[in-house]
Amino acid sequence: MIDVIVLDVDGCMTNGQIVYTNSGDELKAFNVKDGFAIVQWLRLGKKAAIITGRTSKIVEYRAKELGIEHLYQCVKRKDEAIKELSQKLGIGLERFAAIGDDLNDFRLLQEVGLSFAPQDAVPYIKERVDVVLGSRGGEGAVREMIEFLLQKEGLYQEYLEYWTK
Repeated sequence: MIDVIVLDVDGCMTNGQIVYTNSGDELKAFNVKDGFAIVQWLRLGKKAAIITGRTSKIVEYRAKELGIEHLYQCVKRKDEAIKELSQKLGIGLERFAAIGDDLNDFRLLQEVGLSFAPQDAVPYIKERVDVVLGSRGGEGAVREMIEFLLQKEGLYQEYLEYWTK
């Protein structure tokens, strides 16, 4: 059973592009369908965390908007952050799933019960995760991961019925 999802930002929640304005402001585009699925995952009593190697006010804002309580930014060793989160929550790492797309996610992905990569992840990561998704980062990969988990956990019908009944 998976109780916690861990999300990388650049390349998973976004398409990996970082855009700067002339005034130096950073812009990121998040997929609304990913956000919808994250909110529903939380509504079903599950937990979510963001662990990212960069620091951004935009990510802080997005986490708050979605109700993600556990946000780790500027993380060099994501495996250490997930172990800390596991202890904090009292949930074993075998009940965690994570999505990552690049080499800095490798150790994190090796620690969890189920690992995912978007279609456009680097080959080294794609060859070493449990599930390579059909969607690219920032284009529904997070939602695809969540819906995969909901089907695996037998919660997909409840997920649908919230909106269809």
